Amino acid sequence: MTTKLNAPFKREIDLNGEKYTVTLTPEGFKLVQKGKRKGIELAWAAMVNGEAALATALNASTMGVHHHHDMASHTKH
Repeated sequence: MTTKLNAPFKREIDLNGEKYTVTLTPEGFKLVQKGKRKGIELAWAAMVNGEAALATALNASTMGVHHHHDMASHTKH
């Protein structure tokens, strides 16, 4: 049995020695490097309707190419 996601919650993860905060909400998720304000944000609806790649590219353009490449290389499919 799964628990319904009704409110946001945060977890810390470590990627290649850098700490990130993942925030899960009923609308989507956000990944932000610790100490930073901006990160990658993606709506659940964008993932299911095929807009995820476009949303990721748009968010990456605000973070810079270096951060997007680092995170993309660690994504498991």
